[in-house]
Amino acid sequence: MSLIGLDIGTTGCKAIVFSVSGEILGRAAREYPIQTPHPNWAEQDAELVWRLAWESLSEAVAQVMDDRPTAMALSCQGEAVTPVNADGNPMRPIILGMDTRTTAENEWLAERFGADWWFERTGMPLHTVNTLPKLLWLKQHEPDLWFAADQFLLYEDFFIRRFTGQAVISHCLASRTQMYDQRACDWSDEILDTCGIERERLAPLAESEMTVVGAMRRELARELGVNDNILLVSGGHDQACAALGSGVIAPGQAMVSTGTAEVVEVVMDSPALAPALRDGGISIYRHVVPGMYLAMALNHSGGLTLRWFRDTIGALELEQARTTGQDAYNLLLADAPSGPTPMFVLPHFSGSGTPTQDTTSKGAFVGMTFATDRPTMAKAVLEGLTFELRTNLDLLRGAGVEFSELHAVGGGARSDLWLQLKADICEISLRVPQVTEAACLGAALLAGTAAGAYPDLPTAVSQTVRVPTLIQPDPVASPAYDQRYELYLEIYPALRELQSRL
Repeated sequence: MSLIGLDIGTTGCKAIVFSVSGEILGRAAREYPIQTPHPNWAEQDAELVWRLAWESLSEAVAQVMDDRPTAMALSCQGEAVTPVNADGNPMRPIILGMDTRTTAENEWLAERFGADWWFERTGMPLHTVNTLPKLLWLKQHEPDLWFAADQFLLYEDFFIRRFTGQAVISHCLASRTQMYDQRACDWSDEILDTCGIERERLAPLAESEMTVVGAMRRELARELGVNDNILLVSGGHDQACAALGSGVIAPGQAMVSTGTAEVVEVVMDSPALAPALRDGGISIYRHVVPGMYLAMALNHSGGLTLRWFRDTIGALELEQARTTGQDAYNLLLADAPSGPTPMFVLPHFSGSGTPTQDTTSKGAFVGMTFATDRPTMAKAVLEGLTFELRTNLDLLRGAGVEFSELHAVGGGARSDLWLQLKADICEISLRVPQVTEAACLGAALLAGTAAGAYPDLPTAVSQTVRVPTLIQPDPVASPAYDQRYELYLEIYPALRELQSRL
């Protein structure tokens, strides 16, 4: 028996086939673009994403000759939503979580019930990232599509409908939409009725975590070269799957995931809804682990900021990487100075995430001189992202959320420099799992548990997740960065009014 974890991220997808013991048997990945047709918009071609995900899946499965996969689950970016027609085809580009067009809809939701009401029932602070205001925007601005749509689907239920013929959504991902009642563990009829959204136009909820929701349609299985049925299992939000795949499954355990966005997840055994968490924009939602919840802090830009720097300023290194096979990021940072750089980067390239939640904030490079070079700028980007990470860790700790170390996953966990910066700037130890593509592994563990390969998720984690690397703060660098952090905290307030006017 082998298991598939299929991860549908914001800028790329990965398909990985794992053995039951956690070894990677086959893998493939693709990148895809984000469309920005208007200021504050962020959309994606869901058909293109499906096509590239299928290519990745086909390529990964083709590498597995002796152990064909029997079950698969999906790890998906949250909040993105699109209307589909009766055939399950998207009727417009999918609106991504990072899209910030829904200011008016959020104001209406705040006036209707108040921020406290929403947070207490859904665990989601009022924010443009949520699915609900995106649906209200569609209803207001594209009424023809609204009334013609058969369903409104996120990536998980859209893919499951394609794979099986029937859309189903996990409780984990549904609980990030702002339409899910945390207490009832169901779609909230009160919210849906208030907003004029019919329940039948949303995907049905999976019966529970790790539920088999169907089998892959036979024509798709044949195209993959698999004779037996592949079971489709309810997965979840990509960050929750990554928490599972990095062994973060018990209260007090925490993860930092550095991909397109940078996310912190801390496990709770109950949905603690402290006002400080609400005011800081921290969302509380269902873990993929039964009975557990997650507190999530978010920097929308995250690794996407470094990718922007690579593609726009690091063209020389990018071309060198293409011709030599080296990593462009390593080339950019090879001559970076030791210790703190003499400049700052405010990484608000898509507005700010938690804790300031300012959609009008912009990115900024501060302190440049004629001596500034690309390696210094590249390292300053990493420092800025990590200072932003520390603001979120400080918020969580200040609100009484306890954790003592971070498990580091995602693309950023492959950079020794960035990992050490996290330890030094945030003054915290990091553990790095052997498999940093933790979202795919977490999805595969959900699939394997539902298919009977493991008796439960703790057993699945103990048999597959290995965390061999420990990184601790440098006693010299950490105090130096502590002083720089105090200066960093002054940059956003100093620029806020100007950024808003811009």
